Amino acid sequence: MAKKGKKKKNLFLLADILLAVILIVVGVIIINPFKSDNKAKDKEEVKGTDENQNEGKDKEIVKEKTEEEIKLEKLNNINEKLDFFKMENLDRYIAYKEKNPNLDDETVVVYVNIGLDQEFYTNRKDSPFKDTNKVITNKFYFLGENYVPKDLVKISSANSARELYLQKDAAEAFERMANDAKKEGYTIRAVSTYRSYSYQQGLYNNYVNQDGKAAADTYSARAGYSEHQTGLAADIDNANLSYTSFGLSKEFNWMQENCYKYGFILRYTKANEFITGYKDEPWHYRYVGVEIATYIKEHPMTYEEYFVRFLDK
Repeated sequence: MAKKGKKKKNLFLLADILLAVILIVVGVIIINPFKSDNKAKDKEEVKGTDENQNEGKDKEIVKEKTEEEIKLEKLNNINEKLDFFKMENLDRYIAYKEKNPNLDDETVVVYVNIGLDQEFYTNRKDSPFKDTNKVITNKFYFLGENYVPKDLVKISSANSARELYLQKDAAEAFERMANDAKKEGYTIRAVSTYRSYSYQQGLYNNYVNQDGKAAADTYSARAGYSEHQTGLAADIDNANLSYTSFGLSKEFNWMQENCYKYGFILRYTKANEFITGYKDEPWHYRYVGVEIATYIKEHPMTYEEYFVRFLDK
């Protein structure tokens, strides 16, 4: 009996050990999923935080792009259509458009690039393309005090009122034009061509003393801003009427039909006074070369408009 009791006691002890082992195993199984779940939750929370931060950064980037896109939309995304659109002028385009809602977007870009959203003689720039037929000088582009064009050539006495000079290409073209006009019974004569900086300064100052600065600025260039200093401009008459009456002559009509063939354009007209800043001058012609003159003849515009469209890169 003692042996049986002892054996039975051992069986109970073994059963208790097995039960304990089972409980421990079950407990581990039960606890681990919770730990796994918590770890997963922790990872999700970290991931969510990272995503939120990245999303915030993305929103900031989108916001910056949207602001620029909104501005461009005000101009109907004209930047995608014009190769002379300048992103640095974007705010100026929009401001000018708001002040001039009647203008189309392309015209707004052209006028701002010229500088018409600013006062004349402000934001001065150095004249580009010096010593070429492409040079520009106006109330925004400055030639400088010491600029003298290369290859100045004297015009023949047959086609000039006195001793006058033009840049070589311009002089040769002017001679051909005047001689061809003569063959058709017209007289084209130069009365004022190249002027030095000092000459223009004296001329302008005399006009200021005579009529005041505001008035003088409407018909005379300040020194350093005159086309005459380029050696590419000529004031002309018909040897009978004063040059200021050239617009009334038959020669004026001939020039309107033919000057482009020789590379000249009528530089200042009443219709374009707001662009050039000068009153109508039917006697003032500028040499730009046949290619440019022909384009302007076929697509009427000022040289300022041509310049910003095709040369101001």
